[in-house]
Amino acid sequence: MESIINTFHIDLKIIIAQIFNFGIVFVVLYLYALKPLNKLMKERSEKIEKGINDAKSNAEILNNTKVEYQELITKARKEADKIFQEGKKEAETKKTLMLEKAKEEVAVMIANGKKNFENEKIKMVAQATEEIVSLSVKIAEKILGNKIDESFEEKTMKELNKI
Repeated sequence: MESIINTFHIDLKIIIAQIFNFGIVFVVLYLYALKPLNKLMKERSEKIEKGINDAKSNAEILNNTKVEYQELITKARKEADKIFQEGKKEAETKKTLMLEKAKEEVAVMIANGKKNFENEKIKMVAQATEEIVSLSVKIAEKILGNKIDESFEEKTMKELNKI
C-alpha cells in the first residue's frame, strides 16, 4: 500500500484537510443554498398544487354555472312564452269586449237614429197637417167669402190629429 501512497503522493494530512474543507463547504452549501432551494421548491410545488386545485374547482364552478345558466334560460323562455300566451289571451278578450261594445254602440246609434227619424216624421206630419188645415181654412174662407174664427181652425186641427 505504501507504494500506491508514494506513487500517487497521497498525504494523510491533506486528505483530512480536504475532508474537513468538503464538510465545511457542504454545510455552507446546505445552509445557504440547498435549504433555501428546497424551501423554494416546496413553496413552488404548493403553489402549483394550489393552482391545479383552484383550476379544478373553477372548472367545477364553471360547469355548475353553465348548468344553472341553461336552467335559467329554459325557465326564462317558458316564462316568456307563458307571458306571451297570457298577453295573447288578454288581447283576444279585449278584442271581443271592444267588438261587443262597438256593436252595442252601433245598436244604440241605430235606435237613436230611428227615434230621431220617428220624431222628425211626426213633426213633419204635424207641420204638414197644420199647413193643410191652414190651406183648407183659407180655401174655405175664399169659397164662403167670410172669415172663419180661430176656434174653428183649432177644432179642425184636433179632429184631423185624431184621424
